[in-house]
Amino acid sequence: MSSPRQTIPGTQQPPTPESADPPAGHPEGPHPEGPHPDGVHPGGVHPVDESRPFARILLFGIQHVLVMAATPISAIFLMSATLRLDSHLTVDLLSAAFVLSGVGSLIQSLGPWKFGPRLPFVMLPGGAPLILFLAIAEQHGLRTATGAVVLTAAFSFVVLPVFSRLLAFFPALVIGTMIVIVGVNLVKVGAVLVTGRPGEPGFGDPTNLGLGVATIGFTVVFYLLFTGILRQLAVMLGLLAGTVLAAVLGAVDLGRAAQDGLVNAPQLLPFGSPRFSLVAALPLMLYSLASMAEATGQTVINAEAVGKEIDRRTAVPKTIRGDALTSLAGGFFGLPLMVTSGENIGIVRVTGVRSRFVTAAAGIVLIVIGVLAPVTRAISVIPSAVIGGTAMVVFAVITVLGIQMLGRSDLDRHTDPFVCAVALALGLLPILIPGVYAAFPPNLRILPESGVAVGACVAVVLNLLFHHVRPCVVARAARARTESEKTGR
Repeated sequence: MSSPRQTIPGTQQPPTPESADPPAGHPEGPHPEGPHPDGVHPGGVHPVDESRPFARILLFGIQHVLVMAATPISAIFLMSATLRLDSHLTVDLLSAAFVLSGVGSLIQSLGPWKFGPRLPFVMLPGGAPLILFLAIAEQHGLRTATGAVVLTAAFSFVVLPVFSRLLAFFPALVIGTMIVIVGVNLVKVGAVLVTGRPGEPGFGDPTNLGLGVATIGFTVVFYLLFTGILRQLAVMLGLLAGTVLAAVLGAVDLGRAAQDGLVNAPQLLPFGSPRFSLVAALPLMLYSLASMAEATGQTVINAEAVGKEIDRRTAVPKTIRGDALTSLAGGFFGLPLMVTSGENIGIVRVTGVRSRFVTAAAGIVLIVIGVLAPVTRAISVIPSAVIGGTAMVVFAVITVLGIQMLGRSDLDRHTDPFVCAVALALGLLPILIPGVYAAFPPNLRILPESGVAVGACVAVVLNLLFHHVRPCVVARAARARTESEKTGR
Protein backbone atom coordinates (compact mmCIF):
# COMPACT_ATOMS: atom_id res chain seq x y z
CA MET A 1 0.00 0.00 0.00
CA SER A 2 1.45 3.35 -0.96
CA SER A 3 1.88 6.15 1.49
CA PRO A 4 -0.21 9.27 0.87
CA ARG A 5 3.05 11.21 0.47
CA GLN A 6 4.47 8.72 -2.03
CA THR A 7 4.88 10.12 -5.53
CA ILE A 8 3.81 8.38 -8.69
CA PRO A 9 6.69 7.03 -10.75
CA GLY A 10 6.70 7.95 -14.43
CA THR A 11 6.11 5.34 -17.05
CA GLN A 12 7.91 5.01 -20.34
CA GLN A 13 8.31 8.55 -21.63
CA PRO A 14 6.35 9.63 -24.70
CA PRO A 15 8.28 11.35 -27.47
CA THR A 16 8.81 15.05 -27.04
CA PRO A 17 7.61 17.53 -29.64
CA GLU A 18 11.18 18.27 -30.72
CA SER A 19 11.55 14.80 -32.17
CA ALA A 20 9.44 12.33 -34.06
CA ASP A 21 11.64 9.46 -32.95
CA PRO A 22 10.10 6.91 -30.62
CA PRO A 23 10.82 6.98 -26.90
CA ALA A 24 13.43 4.81 -25.25
CA GLY A 25 12.41 1.21 -25.29
CA HIS A 26 10.36 1.60 -28.47
CA PRO A 27 11.15 -1.03 -31.12
CA GLU A 28 12.23 1.67 -33.58
CA GLY A 29 15.00 2.91 -31.33
CA PRO A 30 15.85 5.20 -28.40
CA HIS A 31 15.03 8.85 -27.99
CA PRO A 32 17.88 10.99 -29.40
CA GLU A 33 18.21 12.96 -26.20
CA GLY A 34 19.00 9.85 -24.25
CA PRO A 35 17.11 8.55 -21.22
CA HIS A 36 16.19 10.86 -18.38
CA PRO A 37 14.78 8.88 -15.47
CA ASP A 38 12.83 11.82 -14.08
CA GLY A 39 11.63 13.03 -17.48
CA VAL A 40 13.45 16.36 -17.06
CA HIS A 41 15.34 17.82 -19.98
CA PRO A 42 19.03 18.66 -19.57
CA GLY A 43 18.04 22.31 -18.99
CA GLY A 44 16.21 21.28 -15.80
CA VAL A 45 12.66 21.92 -17.08
CA HIS A 46 10.18 19.06 -17.20
CA PRO A 47 8.48 18.66 -20.61
CA VAL A 48 5.10 19.35 -19.00
CA ASP A 49 6.33 22.81 -17.96
CA GLU A 50 8.11 23.65 -21.20
CA SER A 51 6.85 26.41 -23.44
CA ARG A 52 6.82 26.07 -27.22
CA PRO A 53 6.60 28.44 -30.19
CA PHE A 54 3.14 30.01 -30.17
CA ALA A 55 2.10 28.64 -33.58
CA ARG A 56 2.95 25.07 -32.57
CA ILE A 57 1.20 25.34 -29.20
CA LEU A 58 -1.86 26.77 -30.94
CA LEU A 59 -1.97 23.88 -33.43
CA PHE A 60 -1.76 21.27 -30.68
CA GLY A 61 -4.37 23.18 -28.66
CA ILE A 62 -6.77 23.20 -31.61
CA GLN A 63 -6.29 19.45 -31.90
CA HIS A 64 -7.49 19.01 -28.30
CA VAL A 65 -10.47 21.25 -28.99
CA LEU A 66 -11.54 19.44 -32.16
CA VAL A 67 -11.47 16.06 -30.45
CA MET A 68 -13.48 17.16 -27.42
CA ALA A 69 -15.81 19.71 -29.08
CA ALA A 70 -18.57 17.14 -29.54
CA THR A 71 -19.05 16.81 -25.78
CA PRO A 72 -20.24 20.36 -24.98
CA ILE A 73 -22.22 20.48 -28.22
CA SER A 74 -24.02 17.20 -27.57
CA ALA A 75 -24.54 18.08 -23.89
CA ILE A 76 -26.24 21.38 -24.69
CA PHE A 77 -28.29 19.91 -27.55
CA LEU A 78 -29.46 17.17 -25.17
CA MET A 79 -30.43 19.81 -22.60
CA SER A 80 -32.30 21.78 -25.25
CA ALA A 81 -34.20 18.77 -26.57
CA THR A 82 -35.07 17.36 -23.14
CA LEU A 83 -36.16 20.66 -21.55
CA ARG A 84 -37.63 22.12 -24.77
CA LEU A 85 -35.51 25.26 -24.72
CA ASP A 86 -35.82 27.85 -27.45
CA SER A 87 -33.04 28.32 -30.01
CA HIS A 88 -31.79 31.61 -28.53
CA LEU A 89 -31.36 30.07 -25.08
CA THR A 90 -29.65 27.03 -26.62
CA VAL A 91 -27.09 29.26 -28.34
CA ASP A 92 -26.46 31.11 -25.04
CA LEU A 93 -25.89 27.83 -23.20
CA LEU A 94 -23.59 26.52 -25.94
CA SER A 95 -21.56 29.72 -25.69
CA ALA A 96 -21.37 29.35 -21.91
CA ALA A 97 -20.32 25.69 -22.21
CA PHE A 98 -17.37 26.58 -24.43
CA VAL A 99 -16.31 29.59 -22.35
CA LEU A 100 -16.47 27.72 -19.02
CA SER A 101 -14.68 24.73 -20.55
CA GLY A 102 -11.93 27.15 -21.57
CA VAL A 103 -11.77 28.82 -18.18
CA GLY A 104 -11.61 25.44 -16.43
CA SER A 105 -8.87 24.24 -18.78
CA LEU A 106 -6.81 27.34 -17.97
CA ILE A 107 -7.29 26.77 -14.24
CA GLN A 108 -6.27 23.11 -14.37
CA SER A 109 -3.34 23.69 -16.74
CA LEU A 110 -1.85 26.84 -15.19
CA GLY A 111 -2.68 26.04 -11.55
CA PRO A 112 -3.23 29.45 -9.93
CA TRP A 113 -2.84 29.36 -6.15
CA LYS A 114 -4.36 26.08 -4.83
CA PHE A 115 -6.53 25.45 -7.89
CA GLY A 116 -5.40 23.10 -10.67
CA PRO A 117 -2.57 20.51 -10.63
CA ARG A 118 -0.58 22.18 -13.46
CA LEU A 119 -1.08 19.20 -15.73
CA PRO A 120 -2.43 19.15 -19.32
CA PHE A 121 -6.16 18.98 -18.56
CA VAL A 122 -9.24 20.08 -20.49
CA MET A 123 -12.62 20.54 -18.75
CA LEU A 124 -16.08 19.73 -20.08
CA PRO A 125 -19.72 19.54 -18.99
CA GLY A 126 -20.00 16.12 -17.36
CA GLY A 127 -22.01 13.24 -18.83
CA ALA A 128 -23.53 11.62 -15.73
CA PRO A 129 -23.93 14.99 -13.91
CA LEU A 130 -25.82 16.25 -16.97
CA ILE A 131 -28.35 13.41 -16.65
CA LEU A 132 -28.82 14.20 -12.95
CA PHE A 133 -29.14 17.91 -13.79
CA LEU A 134 -31.90 17.13 -16.29
CA ALA A 135 -33.71 14.89 -13.79
CA ILE A 136 -33.66 17.65 -11.15
CA ALA A 137 -34.81 20.21 -13.72
CA GLU A 138 -37.74 18.03 -14.80
CA GLN A 139 -38.83 17.35 -11.22
CA HIS A 140 -38.15 20.70 -9.54
CA GLY A 141 -37.52 23.24 -12.31
CA LEU A 142 -34.47 24.75 -13.96
CA ARG A 143 -33.85 27.31 -11.21
CA THR A 144 -33.65 24.51 -8.64
CA ALA A 145 -31.35 22.52 -10.92
CA THR A 146 -28.90 25.41 -11.21
CA GLY A 147 -29.12 25.88 -7.44
CA ALA A 148 -28.24 22.17 -7.05
CA VAL A 149 -25.09 22.69 -9.13
CA VAL A 150 -24.03 25.63 -6.95
CA LEU A 151 -24.73 23.68 -3.75
CA THR A 152 -22.81 20.64 -5.03
CA ALA A 153 -19.78 22.75 -5.93
CA ALA A 154 -19.79 24.26 -2.43
CA PHE A 155 -20.25 20.75 -0.96
CA SER A 156 -17.11 19.61 -2.79
CA PHE A 157 -15.05 22.28 -1.04
CA VAL A 158 -16.47 21.26 2.34
CA VAL A 159 -15.82 17.50 2.07
CA LEU A 160 -12.48 17.77 0.25
CA PRO A 161 -10.33 17.75 3.44
CA VAL A 162 -11.97 14.49 4.52
CA PHE A 163 -11.62 12.96 1.06
CA SER A 164 -7.94 13.94 0.92
CA ARG A 165 -7.26 11.79 3.98
CA LEU A 166 -8.64 8.75 2.12
CA LEU A 167 -6.19 8.98 -0.79
CA ALA A 168 -3.93 6.43 0.92
CA PHE A 169 -6.60 3.84 0.06
CA PHE A 170 -6.22 4.44 -3.70
CA PRO A 171 -3.11 2.42 -4.69
CA ALA A 172 -2.23 1.46 -8.27
CA LEU A 173 -4.57 -1.55 -8.06
CA VAL A 174 -7.60 0.63 -7.28
CA ILE A 175 -6.77 3.49 -9.64
CA GLY A 176 -5.81 1.14 -12.49
CA THR A 177 -9.15 -0.65 -12.15
CA MET A 178 -10.98 2.70 -12.16
CA ILE A 179 -9.13 3.88 -15.27
CA VAL A 180 -9.95 0.68 -17.17
CA ILE A 181 -13.65 1.16 -16.35
CA VAL A 182 -13.47 4.84 -17.32
CA GLY A 183 -11.76 3.96 -20.60
CA VAL A 184 -14.29 1.27 -21.53
CA ASN A 185 -17.14 3.63 -20.70
CA LEU A 186 -15.63 6.38 -22.84
CA VAL A 187 -15.03 4.00 -25.77
CA LYS A 188 -18.72 3.14 -25.58
CA VAL A 189 -19.60 6.85 -25.61
CA GLY A 190 -17.49 7.34 -28.73
CA ALA A 191 -19.00 4.25 -30.36
CA VAL A 192 -22.55 5.51 -29.76
CA LEU A 193 -21.63 8.68 -31.66
CA VAL A 194 -20.82 6.43 -34.64
CA THR A 195 -23.61 3.86 -34.40
CA GLY A 196 -26.42 5.78 -32.74
CA ARG A 197 -28.44 4.33 -29.88
CA PRO A 198 -30.08 0.91 -30.24
CA GLY A 199 -33.79 1.19 -30.90
CA GLU A 200 -33.59 4.75 -32.21
CA PRO A 201 -33.92 5.74 -35.89
CA GLY A 202 -30.64 5.57 -37.79
CA PHE A 203 -29.04 3.00 -35.52
CA GLY A 204 -26.23 1.20 -37.37
CA ASP A 205 -26.52 3.45 -40.42
CA PRO A 206 -23.91 2.19 -42.95
CA THR A 207 -22.84 5.72 -43.87
CA ASN A 208 -22.12 6.64 -40.24
CA LEU A 209 -20.33 3.35 -39.64
CA GLY A 210 -18.24 3.94 -42.75
CA LEU A 211 -17.36 7.49 -41.67
CA GLY A 212 -16.33 6.32 -38.21
CA VAL A 213 -14.15 3.49 -39.51
CA ALA A 214 -12.69 5.73 -42.23
CA THR A 215 -11.75 8.37 -39.66
CA ILE A 216 -9.93 5.74 -37.61
CA GLY A 217 -8.23 4.53 -40.80
CA PHE A 218 -7.12 8.06 -41.72
CA THR A 219 -5.65 8.53 -38.24
CA VAL A 220 -3.71 5.26 -38.48
CA VAL A 221 -2.37 6.12 -41.94
CA PHE A 222 -1.22 9.58 -40.85
CA TYR A 223 0.43 8.17 -37.73
CA LEU A 224 2.13 5.47 -39.82
CA LEU A 225 3.40 7.63 -42.67
CA PHE A 226 4.18 10.96 -41.04
CA THR A 227 6.96 12.00 -38.67
CA GLY A 228 7.63 15.02 -36.50
CA ILE A 229 4.84 17.51 -35.90
CA LEU A 230 2.58 15.95 -38.55
CA ARG A 231 2.61 12.64 -36.67
CA GLN A 232 1.75 14.47 -33.46
CA LEU A 233 -1.19 16.06 -35.29
CA ALA A 234 -2.39 12.70 -36.67
CA VAL A 235 -5.54 12.77 -34.49
CA MET A 236 -6.59 16.19 -35.78
CA LEU A 237 -5.65 15.36 -39.38
CA GLY A 238 -7.67 12.15 -39.21
CA LEU A 239 -10.67 14.09 -37.90
CA LEU A 240 -10.35 16.71 -40.66
CA ALA A 241 -9.97 14.03 -43.33
CA GLY A 242 -13.09 12.29 -42.02
CA THR A 243 -14.98 15.59 -42.16
CA VAL A 244 -13.90 16.17 -45.77
CA LEU A 245 -15.08 12.67 -46.67
CA ALA A 246 -18.39 13.35 -44.93
CA ALA A 247 -18.79 16.59 -46.93
CA VAL A 248 -18.14 14.71 -50.17
CA LEU A 249 -20.82 12.17 -49.19
CA GLY A 250 -23.26 14.97 -48.33
CA ALA A 251 -23.27 14.14 -44.62
CA VAL A 252 -22.32 17.66 -43.46
CA ASP A 253 -25.09 20.18 -42.79
CA LEU A 254 -23.61 23.56 -43.74
CA GLY A 255 -26.86 25.41 -43.09
CA ARG A 256 -26.11 25.96 -39.41
CA ALA A 257 -22.69 27.45 -40.17
CA ALA A 258 -24.22 30.05 -42.51
CA GLN A 259 -26.47 31.70 -39.92
CA ASP A 260 -26.09 35.38 -39.09
CA GLY A 261 -24.36 36.83 -36.02
CA LEU A 262 -20.74 37.40 -35.12
CA VAL A 263 -20.49 37.63 -31.32
CA ASN A 264 -22.48 35.74 -28.70
CA ALA A 265 -21.45 36.22 -25.07
CA PRO A 266 -22.74 33.83 -22.38
CA GLN A 267 -25.78 35.05 -20.47
CA LEU A 268 -25.59 35.21 -16.67
CA LEU A 269 -28.48 33.44 -14.87
CA PRO A 270 -30.32 32.41 -18.07
CA PHE A 271 -33.05 30.68 -16.06
CA GLY A 272 -33.34 33.35 -13.36
CA SER A 273 -32.03 33.36 -9.79
CA PRO A 274 -31.09 29.88 -8.50
CA ARG A 275 -33.33 28.18 -5.96
CA PHE A 276 -31.53 26.16 -3.30
CA SER A 277 -32.99 22.87 -2.09
CA LEU A 278 -30.81 20.35 -0.24
CA VAL A 279 -33.30 17.56 -0.94
CA ALA A 280 -33.28 18.23 -4.68
CA ALA A 281 -29.48 18.61 -4.73
CA LEU A 282 -28.80 15.40 -2.76
CA PRO A 283 -28.44 13.10 -5.82
CA LEU A 284 -25.91 15.47 -7.39
CA MET A 285 -24.04 15.84 -4.10
CA LEU A 286 -23.79 12.07 -3.72
CA TYR A 287 -22.48 11.76 -7.24
CA SER A 288 -19.83 14.40 -6.54
CA LEU A 289 -18.12 11.89 -4.21
CA ALA A 290 -17.77 9.47 -7.13
CA SER A 291 -16.58 12.37 -9.28
CA MET A 292 -13.82 13.06 -6.74
CA ALA A 293 -12.70 9.44 -7.00
CA GLU A 294 -12.67 9.74 -10.79
CA ALA A 295 -10.68 12.99 -10.56
CA THR A 296 -8.16 11.11 -8.41
CA GLY A 297 -7.66 8.49 -11.09
CA GLN A 298 -7.48 11.04 -13.90
CA THR A 299 -4.88 13.14 -12.06
CA VAL A 300 -2.68 10.10 -11.47
CA ILE A 301 -3.04 8.77 -15.00
CA ASN A 302 -2.40 12.24 -16.46
CA ALA A 303 0.84 12.44 -14.48
CA GLU A 304 1.68 8.96 -15.75
CA ALA A 305 1.02 10.04 -19.35
CA VAL A 306 3.38 13.03 -19.11
CA GLY A 307 5.97 11.17 -17.01
CA LYS A 308 5.85 13.59 -14.08
CA GLU A 309 6.11 12.57 -10.45
CA ILE A 310 3.38 14.09 -8.31
CA ASP A 311 2.38 14.11 -4.68
CA ARG A 312 -1.18 12.81 -4.76
CA ARG A 313 -2.04 14.41 -1.43
CA THR A 314 -1.54 17.88 -2.91
CA ALA A 315 -2.14 17.38 -6.66
CA VAL A 316 -5.49 15.57 -6.41
CA PRO A 317 -7.13 18.22 -4.16
CA LYS A 318 -5.98 20.90 -6.62
CA THR A 319 -7.76 19.07 -9.44
CA ILE A 320 -10.92 18.73 -7.38
CA ARG A 321 -10.80 22.41 -6.38
CA GLY A 322 -10.45 23.33 -10.05
CA ASP A 323 -13.49 21.18 -10.88
CA ALA A 324 -15.50 22.71 -8.04
CA LEU A 325 -14.58 26.31 -8.86
CA THR A 326 -15.44 25.89 -12.54
CA SER A 327 -18.71 24.13 -11.65
CA LEU A 328 -19.58 26.91 -9.22
CA ALA A 329 -19.15 29.50 -11.96
CA GLY A 330 -20.92 27.31 -14.50
CA GLY A 331 -23.96 26.97 -12.25
CA PHE A 332 -24.58 30.71 -12.57
CA PHE A 333 -24.55 30.33 -16.37
CA GLY A 334 -27.10 27.49 -16.38
CA LEU A 335 -24.62 24.62 -16.88
CA PRO A 336 -24.37 21.20 -15.19
CA LEU A 337 -21.28 20.18 -13.22
CA MET A 338 -17.98 20.62 -15.08
CA VAL A 339 -15.42 17.81 -14.91
CA THR A 340 -11.90 17.13 -16.12
CA SER A 341 -11.89 15.43 -19.50
CA GLY A 342 -10.46 11.99 -20.11
CA GLU A 343 -9.98 12.28 -23.87
CA ASN A 344 -7.21 14.86 -23.68
CA ILE A 345 -5.12 12.38 -21.63
CA GLY A 346 -5.38 9.97 -24.53
CA ILE A 347 -4.31 12.70 -26.95
CA VAL A 348 -1.26 13.45 -24.79
CA ARG A 349 -0.25 9.81 -24.87
CA VAL A 350 -0.85 9.35 -28.60
CA THR A 351 0.95 12.53 -29.68
CA GLY A 352 3.67 12.67 -27.02
CA VAL A 353 3.05 16.42 -26.57
CA ARG A 354 3.22 16.86 -22.81
CA SER A 355 3.29 20.64 -22.30
CA ARG A 356 0.47 21.97 -20.13
CA PHE A 357 0.64 25.18 -22.14
CA VAL A 358 -0.95 23.27 -25.02
CA THR A 359 -4.13 22.64 -23.02
CA ALA A 360 -3.92 26.22 -21.75
CA ALA A 361 -3.93 27.28 -25.42
CA ALA A 362 -6.90 24.94 -25.93
CA GLY A 363 -8.64 26.81 -23.11
CA ILE A 364 -8.10 30.12 -24.86
CA VAL A 365 -9.39 28.64 -28.13
CA LEU A 366 -12.49 27.36 -26.32
CA ILE A 367 -13.19 30.82 -24.91
CA VAL A 368 -12.80 32.36 -28.38
CA ILE A 369 -15.14 29.74 -29.83
CA GLY A 370 -17.70 30.50 -27.13
CA VAL A 371 -17.67 34.20 -27.97
CA LEU A 372 -17.43 34.00 -31.78
CA ALA A 373 -20.71 32.55 -32.98
CA PRO A 374 -19.54 31.60 -36.54
CA VAL A 375 -16.70 29.47 -35.13
CA THR A 376 -19.08 27.68 -32.77
CA ARG A 377 -21.43 26.89 -35.65
CA ALA A 378 -18.56 25.74 -37.90
CA ILE A 379 -17.38 23.21 -35.29
CA SER A 380 -20.93 22.04 -34.68
CA VAL A 381 -21.27 20.85 -38.30
CA ILE A 382 -18.62 18.12 -37.89
CA PRO A 383 -20.62 14.87 -38.08
CA SER A 384 -20.92 12.96 -34.84
CA ALA A 385 -19.75 9.77 -36.57
CA VAL A 386 -16.44 11.41 -37.46
CA ILE A 387 -15.92 12.71 -33.93
CA GLY A 388 -16.93 9.31 -32.57
CA GLY A 389 -14.32 7.52 -34.69
CA THR A 390 -11.61 9.85 -33.38
CA ALA A 391 -12.89 9.53 -29.82
CA MET A 392 -12.83 5.73 -29.89
CA VAL A 393 -9.10 5.71 -30.63
CA VAL A 394 -8.30 8.33 -28.01
CA PHE A 395 -10.49 6.70 -25.36
CA ALA A 396 -9.05 3.26 -26.01
CA VAL A 397 -5.61 4.69 -25.18
CA ILE A 398 -6.97 5.58 -21.73
CA THR A 399 -8.00 1.95 -21.23
CA VAL A 400 -4.47 0.87 -22.15
CA LEU A 401 -3.04 3.29 -19.59
CA GLY A 402 -5.23 1.68 -16.93
CA ILE A 403 -4.00 -1.77 -17.95
CA GLN A 404 -0.40 -0.55 -17.73
CA MET A 405 -1.06 0.73 -14.21
CA LEU A 406 -2.58 -2.60 -13.21
CA GLY A 407 0.54 -4.26 -14.57
CA ARG A 408 2.59 -2.36 -11.98
CA SER A 409 0.45 -3.61 -9.10
CA ASP A 410 1.19 -6.99 -7.54
CA LEU A 411 -1.04 -9.12 -9.75
CA ASP A 412 1.09 -12.17 -8.98
CA ARG A 413 -0.64 -12.35 -5.63
CA HIS A 414 -3.94 -14.22 -5.66
CA THR A 415 -5.80 -11.42 -3.88
CA ASP A 416 -5.03 -8.57 -6.31
CA PRO A 417 -6.45 -10.26 -9.44
CA PHE A 418 -9.52 -11.21 -7.40
CA VAL A 419 -10.05 -7.61 -6.20
CA CYS A 420 -9.61 -6.33 -9.75
CA ALA A 421 -11.93 -8.97 -11.24
CA VAL A 422 -14.80 -8.32 -8.83
CA ALA A 423 -14.49 -4.52 -9.21
CA LEU A 424 -14.44 -4.81 -13.02
CA ALA A 425 -17.42 -7.19 -13.05
CA LEU A 426 -19.63 -4.91 -10.96
CA GLY A 427 -18.28 -1.67 -12.43
CA LEU A 428 -18.79 -2.72 -16.05
CA LEU A 429 -22.30 -4.11 -15.42
CA PRO A 430 -24.21 -0.80 -15.78
CA ILE A 431 -21.98 0.19 -18.70
CA LEU A 432 -22.46 -3.00 -20.71
CA ILE A 433 -26.14 -3.41 -19.79
CA PRO A 434 -27.72 0.07 -19.57
CA GLY A 435 -30.86 0.30 -17.47
CA VAL A 436 -30.02 -2.72 -15.34
CA TYR A 437 -31.02 -0.73 -12.23
CA ALA A 438 -34.09 0.90 -13.80
CA ALA A 439 -36.45 -0.93 -11.41
CA PHE A 440 -34.78 0.68 -8.40
CA PRO A 441 -36.20 3.91 -6.90
CA PRO A 442 -34.60 6.98 -8.56
CA ASN A 443 -32.62 8.08 -5.49
CA LEU A 444 -31.27 4.56 -4.87
CA ARG A 445 -29.98 3.96 -8.38
CA ILE A 446 -27.88 7.14 -8.64
CA LEU A 447 -24.58 5.58 -7.57
CA PRO A 448 -25.13 2.01 -8.90
CA GLU A 449 -25.76 3.42 -12.39
CA SER A 450 -22.28 4.98 -12.37
CA GLY A 451 -19.91 2.18 -13.30
CA VAL A 452 -16.92 4.25 -12.24
CA ALA A 453 -18.42 4.86 -8.80
CA VAL A 454 -19.29 1.19 -8.32
CA GLY A 455 -15.89 -0.02 -9.51
CA ALA A 456 -14.06 2.49 -7.31
CA CYS A 457 -16.08 1.65 -4.21
CA VAL A 458 -15.75 -2.11 -4.68
CA ALA A 459 -12.00 -1.88 -5.37
CA VAL A 460 -11.42 0.36 -2.33
CA VAL A 461 -13.47 -1.83 0.03
CA LEU A 462 -11.93 -5.12 -1.16
CA ASN A 463 -8.43 -3.65 -1.09
CA LEU A 464 -9.10 -2.50 2.48
CA LEU A 465 -10.43 -5.91 3.51
CA PHE A 466 -7.71 -8.03 1.89
CA HIS A 467 -4.69 -5.80 2.44
CA HIS A 468 -5.46 -4.02 5.71
CA VAL A 469 -8.21 -5.68 7.77
CA ARG A 470 -7.34 -9.32 7.06
CA PRO A 471 -3.57 -8.97 7.72
CA CYS A 472 -4.33 -7.22 11.03
CA VAL A 473 -6.78 -9.93 12.06
CA VAL A 474 -4.34 -12.69 11.10
CA ALA A 475 -1.46 -10.98 12.91
CA ARG A 476 -3.59 -10.45 16.03
CA ALA A 477 -4.70 -14.10 15.98
CA ALA A 478 -1.08 -15.23 15.60
CA ARG A 479 -0.01 -13.09 18.57
CA ALA A 480 -2.85 -14.45 20.66
CA ARG A 481 -1.92 -18.01 19.75
CA THR A 482 1.75 -17.37 20.62
CA GLU A 483 0.85 -15.82 23.98
CA SER A 484 -1.48 -18.71 24.81
CA GLU A 485 1.28 -21.18 23.99
CA LYS A 486 3.70 -19.31 26.27
CA THR A 487 1.12 -19.24 29.03
CA GLY A 488 0.48 -22.96 28.59
CA ARG A 489 4.15 -23.65 29.22
